[in-house]
Amino acid sequence: MLSTVLELLKNSREELLRLQTDLVAIPALGPTNAGQGEKAKVEYLAEYASRFAGVRTEMIKAPDDRVECGYRPSLIIRRPGKSPRTLWFIAHTDVVPTGDLALWESDPFVLRQEGDLIYGRGVEDNHQGMVSALLLLRALETAAAQTDLSLGILLAADEETGNTYGIEYVMTNHPQVFAPDDLIVIPDFGTPEGDAIEVAEKSVLWLRFTVQGKQCHASTPKAGVNSLVGASALILALDHLHTVFNVHDPLFDPPMSTFAPTKMEANVPNVNTIPGQDVFHLDCRVLPSYPLEEIEQEIRLICDKVEAERGVRIAFAPVVREQAAPATPADCEAAKRLTAALEKTRGLEARAIGIGGGTVAAAFRKRSLPAVCWSTLMHTAHQPNEHASVKATLADSQVFAHLLFEEQA
Repeated sequence: MLSTVLELLKNSREELLRLQTDLVAIPALGPTNAGQGEKAKVEYLAEYASRFAGVRTEMIKAPDDRVECGYRPSLIIRRPGKSPRTLWFIAHTDVVPTGDLALWESDPFVLRQEGDLIYGRGVEDNHQGMVSALLLLRALETAAAQTDLSLGILLAADEETGNTYGIEYVMTNHPQVFAPDDLIVIPDFGTPEGDAIEVAEKSVLWLRFTVQGKQCHASTPKAGVNSLVGASALILALDHLHTVFNVHDPLFDPPMSTFAPTKMEANVPNVNTIPGQDVFHLDCRVLPSYPLEEIEQEIRLICDKVEAERGVRIAFAPVVREQAAPATPADCEAAKRLTAALEKTRGLEARAIGIGGGTVAAAFRKRSLPAVCWSTLMHTAHQPNEHASVKATLADSQVFAHLLFEEQA
């Protein structure tokens, strides 16, 4: 039976392109990113899953009055197997904004294909993992295959902006969805070689800094306090965090904590005004060995020094604050099954790694549910001209199929 499913997956190219074309055309931006959420995309996915007779779906709606419909939907798709024990694939439906459209070679929301590569916002993050799981679902239904494990697919909202309205809402309000012995695979991280199984993540701390000065006319700068100068000094001073928190852990790539200034909010609209307030953000990815309280304490000391030197007032507050969850054991059953499947299908010797990016795996790990992240990705997420490989998507779906069966093809 597994061999039949694998053959169907090998011949799923056209279905893959149809799914990616439709999904790219539904942006699914959260309200934090000036969008209306995931409703339209989830409704499309629910309709797609409903075509298969052996499948049950459930939509979980997290209330959110920032979007017109009033909720953020996550979709559960289930296909029973011989055992009620479920192999879950967890993907997310939301995407990030396009950024500067001038950097895109084509419309980000119209799929473009060049040979093996497809281009568009979301094609890799996280449509590739989502589509691999849906192609597997379709192949199983077409073959009327009875799998050893049950299949579960959770398509979660709000992954790109903190998970509050997605996986965290599902697991807090519907804890019965996942059983303690279920297997959790999250196709939202990968390497081009496909040999890395992610078992650990760094802590995530996004901070919003407000630097307060005194606005005045640019012709008399000494009459004010230039908040842009203060913010610039602070940004440079925060680089000291790399020196203070300098532990290296070879499990991770990069192996150290990172502290990256990112978003800068607009200050004054005209050239001839000294700004009195500047706001910027810092993205911190911190090794699990450091409590986030220590990071925040050191940042406060840096802010105090800049205040004294520049005559500004500085406040900061977290936008996202997630202390790293305990790592998944590298020898958990999901990792073992993946390792065996990669050896059999690709001749790869899998390795366990940690990453700086955040995935929904953290929600499972902090609840003592082992979760692993794996797929074959090109690392174009969040970039202009985001792209994914058709061959890799089909190959990943075949690896997923092996995880459901005890038999060997």
